[in-house]
Amino acid sequence: MGGQAVLEGVMMRGASTWAVAVRDPEGAIKLEVREVPGWAERYRNIPVLRGVMGLGESLGLGYRALTWSANQQVPPEQQVSDKAMGWSVAVAVVAFSALFIVLPALAGHSLGHLFHGSFPLIEGVVRLVIFIVYLLAISRLRDIRRVFQYHGAEHKAIAAYENGVELTPETAQQFSTAHVRCGTNFLLTVMVVAIFVYSVVPRPNLLAIVASRVVLIPVIAGLSYEVIRWSAKHMHLAVVRATMRPGLLLQKLTTRRPDLDQLEVAITSLRAVMTADQLADVDGRVGLRVPAVAPAV
Repeated sequence: MGGQAVLEGVMMRGASTWAVAVRDPEGAIKLEVREVPGWAERYRNIPVLRGVMGLGESLGLGYRALTWSANQQVPPEQQVSDKAMGWSVAVAVVAFSALFIVLPALAGHSLGHLFHGSFPLIEGVVRLVIFIVYLLAISRLRDIRRVFQYHGAEHKAIAAYENGVELTPETAQQFSTAHVRCGTNFLLTVMVVAIFVYSVVPRPNLLAIVASRVVLIPVIAGLSYEVIRWSAKHMHLAVVRATMRPGLLLQKLTTRRPDLDQLEVAITSLRAVMTADQLADVDGRVGLRVPAVAPAV
């Protein structure tokens, strides 16, 4: 199970379906359920490549879920078109590249001579500082704080399911908002892995440096996926828990404690992607009190 927070809701992905549940301005829960494309599944046995393909598929689903959730919050005549959303994503990609690729590379190139052989480390530290400052800045926005609450609701709902307790907002509330497979943890892992990868890449000039950062994004993402995948299976080891702790702590910036209404939305989305066997399992638990919600049309 996995997912992401969207506007006033949560997207969950299961084995064969993905669903997004949101609470509309009138307070009702709306639900959209669709099949997972599944093309990334063909690469599940190829290390590194499976991470790249899985990330690509997840980004596509996330884009569709975010667009759908945004359109549930406004009247039909104000809904965002695919073209407008596409332009928004394009602008976001340019801003991301400038902020997290070009600027750290420039900083490393300018300051690396002060400490012999320190270019990748300085670049990585600058990238991390920018990331933390960015999270602190956007967390002051009311709408983003609510997204962070739904992010926490997503983690708590999945934790309740993984720990085999009754799947209700009240029982899910007892769990932490941190999760080892969180995208925040993944991004921190990407930044650390990038330091090691970039340290072996030639740096003849600034243009080559920036180009190598862009070209190597899939490789770094794939390697980071393998690190997270392995760590999630070995959290019983003290050294693994210690390694993952910075990423779990960083999630304090990207998650907030949700209320019970938000947890209800997350659980609704989670139940929608469960297989028949999984539903039979959770329905057999005492105290299940999640209302059935028909898919939106």
